[in-house]
Amino acid sequence: MNRYVKGARCERELLSKLNEMGYSIIRAAGSGVNSISPDIMGIKKDHALCFECKAWDSSSISIDHEKYASLMKWRTNTGMGTYMAWRVSNEGWYFIALEELVKNEKSYSITLKKAKSIDRRLERVIAEMSKIPIKEIVTT
Repeated sequence: MNRYVKGARCERELLSKLNEMGYSIIRAAGSGVNSISPDIMGIKKDHALCFECKAWDSSSISIDHEKYASLMKWRTNTGMGTYMAWRVSNEGWYFIALEELVKNEKSYSITLKKAKSIDRRLERVIAEMSKIPIKEIVTT
């Protein structure tokens, strides 16, 4: 399966999860070919989230400096919680705050080992943004 197909499938999976949790969702067309906007935005009452999605089965993920700067600007302009959403086969999603990425010469990156140690799943992201205890968030 080529990278675009896998990435689009994973974006739709996250869209579906957010929709089931009562969010209104937007998937940005062409987000993979520009660095203007994140891939997915979810809005619910008094909070909003956005995600730059990656579906890579590797030991690390990265985004270039331009995309990182764009995501930081997006967060500043919108006030939305902004995360890297990393889908790992047979493990599910890991959500990484922008500050948790490490600056390198050509990119910002994070290792799978570090993402696992952070262990931020969707329920935790929503709890952090909505100030709802994790135990009250029901997912399917």
